[in-house]
Amino acid sequence: MTELTRRERMRAETEQEIRQHARALLVEHGREAVTLRAIARELGITAPALYRYYDSREELLRQLCDDICTDLAAELHTHVGPAGEEFMDKVFAVCRAFRRWALAHPEEFTLVFASPAGQVRDGAQDRFAEVFLGIVGPFMAAQPTTAPTEPGFTLPDLSAQQEVLATAFSDQGIEVPPEALGPHAVYFLLRWWVRLYGHVALEVFGRFPFDLKHADQLFDSMLHELAHEIGLP
Repeated sequence: MTELTRRERMRAETEQEIRQHARALLVEHGREAVTLRAIARELGITAPALYRYYDSREELLRQLCDDICTDLAAELHTHVGPAGEEFMDKVFAVCRAFRRWALAHPEEFTLVFASPAGQVRDGAQDRFAEVFLGIVGPFMAAQPTTAPTEPGFTLPDLSAQQEVLATAFSDQGIEVPPEALGPHAVYFLLRWWVRLYGHVALEVFGRFPFDLKHADQLFDSMLHELAHEIGLP
């Protein structure tokens, strides 16, 4: 292993400090507060000096997204083991943990999951997705003929999504047979994510069209409905 030079260590420490200050600004005041000038003021240096570490504010925000996704993935992983061996127990545990994290970290959730396309570093959300793939993949591989409920309409061409999922599973070392990645299975996975993300986003942004007094029960009800669609208790 090549040992870092003193200059490299100092640079790495400064980069870490920049990101720590940037994330603190994000959490306390929102995305718009994360500026190079504000961070430079916190560090006691000039704003132009920060360009030696990050090309732009947008590049720094992309790095923050990467850090947040890494931390979120680590947080979700801590809930997988204690959930036991049953597939739905694991899925429910991770979904609930994702919701709790989002509600506790609204600004970080907004930056990662509500930023326009192109403003999140390619692959940043992959670490988050890997947690779900690591649960769903083995289940699909073990039960390739298990099919979710028919959607009741003709599905569009999902071949591109099928290829993306097959590649994602393969990258994780999870070999899922082609018959397990049929269009109905892919549609169900997309539907699960849309409903999970949609519910959590509505809660985080306070956009439910009614007073949400029993949020936990409503969220669990949605999870049970999705489980029912694939014939699981």
